[in-house]
Amino acid sequence: MAKDGTNRGGARVGAGQKKKALSDKILEGNPGRRKLTVVEFTATADLQGQPMPPPREYLAAKQKNGKELLAVEIYEKTWQWLKERGCAHLVTPQLLEQYAMSVSRWIQCEECITEFGFLAKHPTTGNAIPSPYVAMSQGFMKQANNIWYQIYQVVRENCSMEYKGATPHDDVMEKLLSARKGG
Repeated sequence: MAKDGTNRGGARVGAGQKKKALSDKILEGNPGRRKLTVVEFTATADLQGQPMPPPREYLAAKQKNGKELLAVEIYEKTWQWLKERGCAHLVTPQLLEQYAMSVSRWIQCEECITEFGFLAKHPTTGNAIPSPYVAMSQGFMKQANNIWYQIYQVVRENCSMEYKGATPHDDVMEKLLSARKGG
């Protein structure tokens, strides 16, 4: 408590040592000697997968320009990627929806930048100003990256081996390029 009687200070959110991935703990021989939670599947033939939670309707809404939003496709692809790694049940559908919407909005802003350019006309003076789509695009990309890091952290912390390979987030630029072609 400060001298003026207010509660200030204390531990900051996100401060402290970051949690190690399960694969790192296994490689180092579990230096903390705590029991590790390792998910092992002995009889995989008996397991039944959970169906993908259906994406909400707003992810498939038609846009003002008549194009479809790509959020449903991104949602399904990301969920499938998580399911293949056995982590689909650990990530909430809301987080997947936020990620899919952020990526699809980023792609939409990039399409507008391609169509209208980097400059816009000021509404009152008529002078050239930076396009607002550039700032929106940067905001959506930052948001998509932050959400992806949350999703990937879940995968990283729950895999017994370090994961290397393509991810749905790596395919975002491919999706952007194919969206520009109209395919």
